[in-house]
This record gives sequence, structure tokens and C-alpha cells, in this order.
Amino acid sequence: MELGLSTFVELTPDPVTKKTISPYERMQNLLEEIELAEQVGLDVFAIGEHHRPDFVVSSPTVVLGAAAARTRTIKLSSAVTVLSSDDPVRVFQQFSTIDLLSGGRAEIMAGRGSFIESFPLFGYDLKDYDSLFAEKLDLLLRINESEKVTWSGKHRPAIKNLGVYPRPHQPKLPIWVAIGGTPESVERAATLGLHMALAIIGGTPDRFAPYVKYYRDVARAAGHNVESLGVGIHSHSFIADTSQKAADDFYPSYAYMMSRIGKERGWPPMERAQYEEMRSPHGSLLVGSPQQVIDKILYEYELFKNTRFLAHMTVGSMPHAQVMRSIELFGTQVAPAVRKAVKQ
Repeated sequence: MELGLSTFVELTPDPVTKKTISPYERMQNLLEEIELAEQVGLDVFAIGEHHRPDFVVSSPTVVLGAAAARTRTIKLSSAVTVLSSDDPVRVFQQFSTIDLLSGGRAEIMAGRGSFIESFPLFGYDLKDYDSLFAEKLDLLLRINESEKVTWSGKHRPAIKNLGVYPRPHQPKLPIWVAIGGTPESVERAATLGLHMALAIIGGTPDRFAPYVKYYRDVARAAGHNVESLGVGIHSHSFIADTSQKAADDFYPSYAYMMSRIGKERGWPPMERAQYEEMRSPHGSLLVGSPQQVIDKILYEYELFKNTRFLAHMTVGSMPHAQVMRSIELFGTQVAPAVRKAVKQ
């Protein structure tokens, strides 16, 4: 199993000090987090795309390019690229460039996005939410398969036997489809034979097991080699030296951000009792001591037989030193134990 990190690079007030660091400082912290992730032996680092003031990265490819120059082994991915409001030609060119800079470590995690700010920003209509993604994913896959492309669709000008450059260092860019938990999205990824990244940020992980089974059943029926298809699990996670410290350190920023987003979407505010229930052995939060997080990753592995696990360690802004310690514990204590247990 590959083990790694994902981040949306929050830029929110520290809920304890009420201070917000500068975008420059947050970006420098991010690069240090990526470097440490590689140093402690993690496999993947993934960065999200957002177009709102509480997240600092609107262009993951720029940051991943900087990371490519400062690392040697870790895979570099988006989490996600909002493909619906982007141009697949430019997406491919940018990730091919990262792939060349990194010697073949770039990946694309494509999704429709859980926020909608990019649609009006780039002139798209939300009523086309699904058709935009389906059409642009089709073009991205065509470009990835062939140097020269002939293609036409509804939402983008046609391409007639034109080459798309540069080509990546790898024969093809690995493409994952990020799934929030709808059967239609699962079916699309499976039918196309694409890797699936499943975000589990609420409820209990076991309720997502049918989606993974459905993904593999559909992929098999479509003639794909299921053994070659990756299944990634993405969970909010934080590790400290003790369970209580992890719970106390993570809660303020987590509750702040989830309550803030929840207010936009009509959810009730996050309360400590709910948070502790989500930290329970079969809950969706992997927040605790190294052993607790090991146990929960292995619990999810028993449910999904996933090939990748990404820990999302910043939900709201947290002190940089706490995040770095969490990454260190993940790489030095959690990852070795998980790899030994799954024998991969």
C-alpha cells in the first residue's frame, strides 16, 4: 500500500491565537512539509485546487513544479484538479512538465470539485456540472493516449489532428478520478478503467465498502484488469505522541473549518462530542496516537483492500510545528507498521 499526504493548504486564522499567517509563510511551510514527507519515506504528496480566500493554492501545478525541484522520489499529485472548469490540453501540458521536472513522478487526480467558485470565475454554467466533467475527462484521456488528437465536443472548440506537447517522462500520466460517494461517479471511473480516489470525511468507513465493491465489479465487467487499478482512501488524519494530545491539537482547527463550511451548506456546527465519536475505532477521523492511526488504517484496509491511503492532516490552519511532528510520526512509526502488516 502506498502511503502519503494530501492538503488543501488552508489560510485561515489560528483558532487559538486568532492570527492568520501570510500567504508567503504558508507556502514556505507547505514546501517544508513536502520535503519532510519525502525524508520520512512517504510515497505521495497531493495538493488541492481552490478559488476562495480560505485556501491559498489555486494552481497546484505551480506548487508541484516547485516541489519537483526540491524532491527526488515522492510522487506528486493534485487533490484535485477541477477538470470541469479547466482546459484538458493545458492540464495535460502542465502535468507533463511536472513529470519531466520530476523524472516521472507526476499524477493527475481529476474531479468535479466540492466547491463551485471556479465555475463562474471561468465562465461555466453549473447546470453543465456533470457534462463538463464527462466531456473534458474524455479529452484528457485521448491526449494521454495519443500525441496527435482529433476530438470534438460541446463545451470546448474542436481539435483536428493536432499534437499536444510536451509529452511526459512516463509513457502515460497516471490519472485518478476523485469520488465523493455517488454510484454514477464510481461507475464512470470503473468503466473507463481509471484509478479511484475515495474521500471519507464523515460517517463511518464501512458504509463506503459497497462503492469499492461496485467499482471493482463494474471494472471487471468492462474488461479491465482489476488488479492493476488503484483504489485510494482519503481521510482526515492527525498524529501526536499521545491520543489526548492529538485530539486536543487537531480539534480547534478542524471544528473551525468544518463549522465554517457547514454553515455554507446548512450543516450544524461541529461539537466536541461528535468529533470524539468520529475518532472512535470505526469512525472516519484518524486522529490519535501512532498506534491508533495504524489500527484505523488497517481497519480501512480490511474493508477496502485499498492500494493507497492519503492522510489529510490540515483541516483549517494548524501550527506548523504540530503538522511537521504529525508527518514525522506518520513516516517513521505509522507507515512502517502498516507496510509490514499488509506485506506490500
